[in-house]
Amino acid sequence: MRMRRKKYLDERLAACKSVMLYMQCQNEHKDDPLSEEFFVSSEKTFGNDNPLYLEIGCGKGGFALEFAKQNPDINLIALEKTPNVLVTGMEALMRENLPNLRFCMGQAEYLTHMFHNNSVDRIFLNFSCPFPKKQYAAHRLTHERFLAIYREILKENAEIHQKTDNMHFFEFSIEQFSKCGFPLQNVSLDLHNSGFSGNIMTEYEKRFTDLGQPIYRLEAVNSRKG
Repeated sequence: MRMRRKKYLDERLAACKSVMLYMQCQNEHKDDPLSEEFFVSSEKTFGNDNPLYLEIGCGKGGFALEFAKQNPDINLIALEKTPNVLVTGMEALMRENLPNLRFCMGQAEYLTHMFHNNSVDRIFLNFSCPFPKKQYAAHRLTHERFLAIYREILKENAEIHQKTDNMHFFEFSIEQFSKCGFPLQNVSLDLHNSGFSGNIMTEYEKRFTDLGQPIYRLEAVNSRKG
């Protein structure tokens, strides 16, 4: 079921312009010339040389906001393609005024239109849509076509941290990471009973945990040897 468009959405998005980044040349404009103006970096976007992290599919921004609070010396860009949910996170950021967080409305297919090669220190994939039907496997954010994009923008030995409640998607992800030469570490089949410390729960994670579902987690390393 499609989400109903929020009232005054365009006006609310415009009011959050100061915390929102622009991703250029998407969809029908994907082959348009790229402008250096819209590429991001820690120095250009945040005015410092702190590590630059990226969350893909940030939803309402709960994880991003909490991560930014707990890690003031790390810059985070939170990407979401659905404006209806993105606006909630941006409005919260406007209230909390966290200087190390920015939101962006965009799609993972076009990350190289926003980040230069070897510029991102970590990627978070928190509860990405599993697209359970086999014919939609290429839409999964751990499919090899996305891993090739991540490899371009990630620094050498930078990590991808994935969490999901979907066992089949997790198994698929492990296969794809292994196929594409991303060594795995800290793989957990039940995160909340693993003794792992420092976990920041997302909105979905809280819901699934309350239902007693295990949370699956891994770290994949961008080894150039792959």
